[in-house]
Amino acid sequence: MKKVLKNNLILMIFLLAFVQTHAQEFSIGPKIGISQGNISVNGTDFSKGNEKLGYHAGLFARLGGNRIYIQPEVLYTNTGGEFQNSQGNNTITYTASFDRIDIPLMGGFKIARVFRVQAGPVATFIIDSEFSSGNAPGSFDPDYNSTTLGYQAGIGLDIANMILDFKYEGALGKHAESIAGFATDQRQNQLMLSLGIRLF
Repeated sequence: MKKVLKNNLILMIFLLAFVQTHAQEFSIGPKIGISQGNISVNGTDFSKGNEKLGYHAGLFARLGGNRIYIQPEVLYTNTGGEFQNSQGNNTITYTASFDRIDIPLMGGFKIARVFRVQAGPVATFIIDSEFSSGNAPGSFDPDYNSTTLGYQAGIGLDIANMILDFKYEGALGKHAESIAGFATDQRQNQLMLSLGIRLF
């Protein structure tokens, strides 16, 4: 995973240098938004539970031309979700919450100078997490991976100096491999709606 993140960082630096050299547009500014997160779990007797409302805030930059652009971002993100484990007649609900630093690198294509489609990788660094097992006895804190890689894809609108983004985020790797001794493939997904303000 560290090798993948290193390669993505090197690729980001080269792309930024190339696009900035040929850029007709450069802008930077703050970005805030809300998200609806959920946790998908593949494992025996596990199922997805309720979504969690989250938020994110940070900075973005836009570099590119009249049609093609790249948009790197650095965001503080709070997200999470619920999932359930059925054991006989009992159902245990687990709730997870994550504080993360996300670094998406979006590549996009403009249509009619207002509408955009975009997609790209996102590196995620978990800085804190909370996990509760509801009505389950004892404590079963998962050993979450501190670094994961995912992807984002969505659409956007440019209105004056505002940018509006609506994106889906999915995980390319596991966040945890077991819960309470049960093998699982646990991944974080979210829908994101955000507003950015171009300062220049």
